[in-house]
Amino acid sequence: MPSEAIQLSTLPNGVRVVSETASHVQSLSLGIWVDAGSVDEPAGVRGISHFIEHMLFKGTGKRNAQQIAEAIESRGGSLNAFTDKECTCFYVKSLAEDAEVAMDVLSDMLIASRLDPGELALERNVVLEEIKRYEDTPDDIIHDVFTQTLWKRHPLGRPVLGSSRTVAELDDVAVRAYMAENYTPDRIVVAAAGNVPHERIVELASQMLGGQTGASRRKSRKPPHVSRLSKSVRKKTEQVHFCLGGDGAGQHDARRFPLTILDMVLGGNMSSRLFQEIREKRGLAYSIGSYLTVFQDCGYFTVYGGTSPETYDEVLELVHVELAKVREQGLTPDEVQKAKNQVRGSLILGLEGMSARMMRLGKSILSFGYVPLLDEYAAHINAVTVEDVQQVAAAGLDPDGLTTTAIGPFARLAAAEEAA
Repeated sequence: MPSEAIQLSTLPNGVRVVSETASHVQSLSLGIWVDAGSVDEPAGVRGISHFIEHMLFKGTGKRNAQQIAEAIESRGGSLNAFTDKECTCFYVKSLAEDAEVAMDVLSDMLIASRLDPGELALERNVVLEEIKRYEDTPDDIIHDVFTQTLWKRHPLGRPVLGSSRTVAELDDVAVRAYMAENYTPDRIVVAAAGNVPHERIVELASQMLGGQTGASRRKSRKPPHVSRLSKSVRKKTEQVHFCLGGDGAGQHDARRFPLTILDMVLGGNMSSRLFQEIREKRGLAYSIGSYLTVFQDCGYFTVYGGTSPETYDEVLELVHVELAKVREQGLTPDEVQKAKNQVRGSLILGLEGMSARMMRLGKSILSFGYVPLLDEYAAHINAVTVEDVQQVAAAGLDPDGLTTTAIGPFARLAAAEEAA
């Protein structure tokens, strides 16, 4: 594994600063992470974390929206943000020599956004249009339908975007109250990767964020219970989009390592069992595969596919056949070893860019409080046995514990079957 030059410091007010120095590049990837996401939202303001992400680009006391963008883009850099279930991140990719500008823009957005009611009203309309676009995209929305069904009534099952109803009611009072409670120094992480020394990142963070005060209440995030329910959504589409899956493992659960191997073999790439059997051999789907989603205290394993309404039942049956093979017969030693090689290779290749390294640093501090070394992760993967994989497959792929969700023209399909 590549050598790592990772350092972690904590400012007196609780802001954590983590960085990885890479002297062979001329760039810097810098992110300010907030340990708050959609899982932390009260029911009446669902979508507020994502809405705040939008609003922090709309202007501060020093810069309007255009000046925020120009401050970074005029130097050849890029500025963006994302909201997840458990966190929010604002980040810049820039030249290393522009580290001070990058930190100034991000910290200014975080602590000095004007949150003007007029701008808020305009951006609320933008987010409402984003929700409409999302709801018109069945291959996106099916994943939220799945989590909402799998983890019924749990905050982790809710869409990050919220709903049109809750977003339409958001105002500057709600936004300020949510930020006051959640955007506190003890829940902020500054993560950096690139050709800037750790001491310089700490110095800039101290100058620009060190004066922040306050602390949040201890968060209580209870893991969800798996519902074992299934759901079909009738929608006029050309394909049926479906998810099939069940309970997985959280960041602190050792089962995530054999589940990673299982995912790779079953549907993680073009050489996987599902891809080869359903797409390559039979031509029944363009998209077919699996993925493992891991949160701090829980996770889930999912098979996703899209196929014609007429072949949906056949594809779903083939998926169940492949799951049964893994559950009952396990994987071969050769498959497990190949999957280990694939995980190692994708990990190393994925971290060749500074942005990916910064993302790893920020997520690790929020999840673990430290950054696990690559060698540590590789050792866990290498230790996975055939028996480990079969054990998690037997438990996680039990057909009685699986949830299936689908979106498609089911009324049209039923009519066609009756006519036949």
